[in-house]
Amino acid sequence: MMKKSVLFICVMSLALLYSCGNSERFEIKKGKVGHLTPETSINELNLIFKTDSIVTNLSEGSLGDNYFQDDDEYLIYEKGGKHLLTIVPKEQLDSTSTIKSVQIFDNRFKTDKGLNLNSKFAEINLSSNIDKIESSFSSATLFIDELNATISIDKEELGLKAFSSQQVTIDQIPDLAKMKSFIVWFN
Repeated sequence: MMKKSVLFICVMSLALLYSCGNSERFEIKKGKVGHLTPETSINELNLIFKTDSIVTNLSEGSLGDNYFQDDDEYLIYEKGGKHLLTIVPKEQLDSTSTIKSVQIFDNRFKTDKGLNLNSKFAEINLSSNIDKIESSFSSATLFIDELNATISIDKEELGLKAFSSQQVTIDQIPDLAKMKSFIVWFN
């Protein structure tokens, strides 16, 4: 009987440790996306995502001829092909650089209030303080300072024509409007 109790306690402890580690992998906080923090360097990505795949898209940097240079991107894919994150470093072509931003592509990443990629505007508005809204030709960008994050909503979700320069107010956004992108900034 004693052996069964000890075995049960060991199994439950391992299950608890696994679930805590797994939930931390998908946690979003200000300055934290999973195991990524503002101190994480690009050369640490292989260790952090050792069971995942990393696709690297490097820019031409200052050596290139292209005036409109893209940022380096590190696309993280789960085994099986699911896109999890896109990471952009602060300094291009520098493996010791820290992270500038992390774009979320998987709805398992969420805040302690449950905000994730599948959240509608009503959930965003209830769980977060929207500090500012900026309009572009094709989307409205919500700035959430408590997460140091931006959330974009396509103007078509707002009932506005794409490529219009119309400013968007918080009252114009329908409760069921879906996110176009969710980016956490590490600056």
